[in-house]
Amino acid sequence: MIVCKIGGNVINNPATLHEALDYVAGQAAPTILVHGGGRRASEVLTEMGRTPRMVDGRRITDQPTLEIVTMVYAGLINKDIVAQLQARGSNAIGLSGADGNAVVATKRPVRTVDYGFAGDVTAVNAPLLDGLLRLGLRPVLCPITHDLHAQLLNTNADTIANETARALAAIGHEVTLQYCFELPGVLRDIDDPDSVIPSLTPETYAALRADGKISAGMIPKLDNAFGAVAAGVREVVIGNIEALSTGGGTRVHAGPTS
Repeated sequence: MIVCKIGGNVINNPATLHEALDYVAGQAAPTILVHGGGRRASEVLTEMGRTPRMVDGRRITDQPTLEIVTMVYAGLINKDIVAQLQARGSNAIGLSGADGNAVVATKRPVRTVDYGFAGDVTAVNAPLLDGLLRLGLRPVLCPITHDLHAQLLNTNADTIANETARALAAIGHEVTLQYCFELPGVLRDIDDPDSVIPSLTPETYAALRADGKISAGMIPKLDNAFGAVAAGVREVVIGNIEALSTGGGTRVHAGPTS
């Protein structure tokens, strides 16, 4: 089983998005697609006269912003992706976290920053997703969740993908989690696209991080990747669509490197 997350830079490039959807539609394995789309949301916010606010890469989501990102994520982007998959003969179904109680979250507590209506995932409805996959459907999850008390929440798509992979692994599936973004993998040198690290274990990751050879921006993604592997996900693969399509990218796993 595959859980594949595509990021905003993929979504905002029509050619790259088409390649990514060709890849997803062509998978023989049951596949769940999780998407972001933060840049498009920021564009729509600006068009509607609101100034996007971000802190450490996370969106400050007040009530008007929540309404707009819900329209963009759960409506515009999600349904466009579903329609494009249908055009490829892949019977997709678009879901927010509220649909079928797919992803439950809680409002992020205020600490040093008040992120507003940002959500932290508390549960993924793995039996629902498993049932949809068994019907031959490809679920497409957007980054809007809910709290079981009628409150929608804006939730990080990387986190949704991670928690979805963990939940499916917990009910007995062999799951590969894929992060599709603009780079060919995790790089030793952020300025050298040929410096992909092909394989990472906890030991090699710790050594490279201690040596400062992994950029700070990749650390949260890799921490989450190793957390997923520790929770039973078979493997996490990080790379662009070309890398995923050809078996490249960076593979994060628990065993020794080859």
